[in-house]
Amino acid sequence: MSAGLHALLRMGRNTLDLDRAVAFYHDVLGFRIEGMPAKQPSWTHLPGMDLGFTRCAQLSLGGQQLELTECPQAAAYPADAKSNDRMFQHFALVVADIAVVHARVMAAGIQAITQGGPQTLPSETGAVTAFKFRDPDGHPVELLQFPPGAGDPHWHQQASTDLATLGIDHSAISVLDPSQSTAFYTQLGLQMGSRGRNHGLAQEHLDHLPLPDVEVIAMRPGNTPPHLELLGYRQPLGRDNVATALTAIAADRLEWRVALLNTLLARPLVAAAVISRGIVEGEPMAILRDPDGHVLVLRGLC
Repeated sequence: MSAGLHALLRMGRNTLDLDRAVAFYHDVLGFRIEGMPAKQPSWTHLPGMDLGFTRCAQLSLGGQQLELTECPQAAAYPADAKSNDRMFQHFALVVADIAVVHARVMAAGIQAITQGGPQTLPSETGAVTAFKFRDPDGHPVELLQFPPGAGDPHWHQQASTDLATLGIDHSAISVLDPSQSTAFYTQLGLQMGSRGRNHGLAQEHLDHLPLPDVEVIAMRPGNTPPHLELLGYRQPLGRDNVATALTAIAADRLEWRVALLNTLLARPLVAAAVISRGIVEGEPMAILRDPDGHVLVLRGLC
């Protein structure tokens, strides 16, 4: 088995109010509550990671996982944050009927990012229909409906169920230099998938940005979702990542299963990104920041 990221285990988000966040993800978006309260995330037991989280909840949707950690005194999600700012990280939920889920989200009184309702992108960028909004803490979330024959075949197999939301297709992060980020995640063991460029009126409405021009690069750990997408905005240029504290509400995390962790951590770009590493309950772990400040938790195979 080669060293590197083999599977995206879960996404982690911080919240000012765990009960409110769990209710939103469960009641509005259809996540299952797997544990609440759950024990503190194991990565918080790494050296220097005593961060003061109060409670935690484990949720799931389809085969994907979401971990919510409560930190009532944390810095709130910046109200003026945009999709091209480097703190931006969302996850994309695949839906069977975007009109149904969009109506449910809007009825919950959330803040829309996308203007004018769900947007269908041009055929050259996949003809996907999408809508972006913010959860109660301000985190961005995207709804995706794939047309027949587009997207991962897994989602078309799931679409015959009676579930409105099917699972998490990917997490997308804004990056300053796509080449630098591609090199970093390639050294972590991800494989580059599709690579394209999104622009035009539908993208402008989707992002609520003037004349957006964004390079989109899919980085995959394998053949099944979820995967990672890199968003390199050529214009308008965004701001640096201000979510420098791991407790900040904007400090999302991606938690990965890793083979041969020590070998991986010896690679130059990876070694320079390590914040902390150690063994927790017999499991080797490390926490890193990528070139744009996004947080990664690596869990080694025991």
